[in-house]
Order: sequence, then structure tokens, then C-alpha cells
Amino acid sequence: MNDPRWLDQRELTAWRAFLESSAILNRQVEQQLKDEAGLSHPQYEVLARLSGAPGGELRMTELAGAALTSKSGLTYQVGQLEKAGLVRRRSCDTDVRGVIAGLTEAGWAKLRATSPGHAALVRELFVDGLDRARFGTLADGLEALAAHLRETAGRRD
Repeated sequence: MNDPRWLDQRELTAWRAFLESSAILNRQVEQQLKDEAGLSHPQYEVLARLSGAPGGELRMTELAGAALTSKSGLTYQVGQLEKAGLVRRRSCDTDVRGVIAGLTEAGWAKLRATSPGHAALVRELFVDGLDRARFGTLADGLEALAAHLRETAGRRD
């Protein structure tokens, strides 16, 4: 067996800072969405992803690929949003096995009401926490890391 490739001090410090930062951000975003809109972060992400799709609709399989939750978690969240009247599901016209999720008028309204406060919090906690140069470097690094992780996840699925 190969010896593990241990993290050096800089790598370990960066990893711990990433874990701490992401935990704090997730906690505060989750709390803000709960307090101001009665939504979980995954529910908000479903509404936001649907709003960016043509006609506010996506096949559940496409939504699962874009969402930040598991397929079973997505099904649960869409079910909760459907119960709240924010999302509707229907059969796909071209594939009897396909299900399409779409925003209702109430879903569009909830997203319009929630988005300004969400964007302000993300700006305050994430964007404004660094000067422009450091934020640009972080943004480039995170985009590269996300691409790497998508590629790696594709090989492991």
C-alpha cells in the first residue's frame, strides 16, 4: 500500500479555513432563508434553478443534475415545495417516464420576494469579505475546483 500523501501546513490551514468558512456561510444562509421566507437552502436553490430554465420548468433528472442535493433529497424538497404551492409536477409530453417540475405563480412570487435579501446576505458574507483582487482569485480558483470535482464525480458515478 502506498504511503498517504499528507497535507502540508499550508494545505491543512487552507482546508480548515474552507471547512469553517463554508459551515458559517451555510448556517447563516440557511437561517436567513428560514427566517425571511420559510424555505430551506435546498428549496431556495430548486426555485432559483427553475427560474433560470425556459418557462420556469425542468425535467426532474436535469434539476437533480443541477441541484445541490441528492436525487432522493431533491424529490423530497420538490414534494415540500409542491405542498406549499410553489412548484407543480407534471408528466413529460415526450417521455412517459419523465417528470417535469415547474414554478407556479406563487413560486415566482416567493422567489421575487426572497431573492433581494438572499443576494444581499451573499454579498455581505461572501463577496464583500475580500477585496476585488482576492475575490477574483478566489472566484477563479472555485470555478476550477468545481470543474475538477464535476469531472471526478462523473468518473466515480
